[in-house]
Amino acid sequence: ESTRKVDSIVLDKTGTLTQGRMSVLDALIEADRPDTYELTAAVETASEHPIGRAFAAATNEIRPVEAFSSTQGQGVRGVVDGSTVVTGRPSWLVQEWSISIPPTAHDWIDDQRERGRTVVATAVDGSFGGAFAIADAVKDSSAQAVSEIQELVGEPLLVTGDNAHSAQAVADQLGIGSVVADVLPESKIAVVRDLQAQGKCVAMVGDGVNDAAALAAADLGISMGAGSDVAVHASDLTLMRNDLTSVVEAIELSRRTLRTIKVNLLWAFGYNVAAVPLAMSGQLSPLVAGLAMVLSSVFVVSNSLRLRTTT
Repeated sequence: ESTRKVDSIVLDKTGTLTQGRMSVLDALIEADRPDTYELTAAVETASEHPIGRAFAAATNEIRPVEAFSSTQGQGVRGVVDGSTVVTGRPSWLVQEWSISIPPTAHDWIDDQRERGRTVVATAVDGSFGGAFAIADAVKDSSAQAVSEIQELVGEPLLVTGDNAHSAQAVADQLGIGSVVADVLPESKIAVVRDLQAQGKCVAMVGDGVNDAAALAAADLGISMGAGSDVAVHASDLTLMRNDLTSVVEAIELSRRTLRTIKVNLLWAFGYNVAAVPLAMSGQLSPLVAGLAMVLSSVFVVSNSLRLRTTT
């Protein structure tokens, strides 16, 4: 019922529109901290975020992490080989941890963002250690899915914690006109509730820990099958194919299901309204009445089985 009523869709970017298999494409490492990459990989791998998997995929040996903690939408912290490592948004390191980022590193970060990449900065024992540029490829099916969503529901809204340049690059590639970037998890909830306040029935599609709260707040939360456990538990529907086109199929199927229910009810009530008086007046023999009831049931079942052709 909720799926049928959906008239506004909010889409996460990483792992939903993109493959969720990020790669570390470039790095800037301070000369006095040559082990910054290994330390970053250790702490990032302890998280469930796709960025962590990007570091893990390019690291032969992951060092153990102690005192790990995660701040949703910002970054992670842990102790590796006795060193305190903080990695995440550059702005988070500056504002929350008072890390001083050199001007040359600022220029490098700005350049990477202009190229549509996500940047992760790392501090080791209170000093800037380096920054990493990460990117993710768009899923082959996303363009078709977005086009179908636009025809079926309307313009989707892309909401992501990634920087504006990275988000806009994906939006331009897929033909999405509305983008909200650089948002924290609580801001995603605010976007959903703003749409609901406008009278919209909102579906939220996401796959990560950062999407869980928004998935729970939406009228219909839809998680990707390969997403985090937290997102799966917070959602109403889980797409087992990890393919955004399944969202379109779910909406179409729900609408066809309701139409089928209405036709079945109309037939059942119409049949009884016409047949019961005839049977009561003696104008319908028990044999004919029984046959008519069987034919009515066959019609309802056959009509319902037509739904199998939807997917």
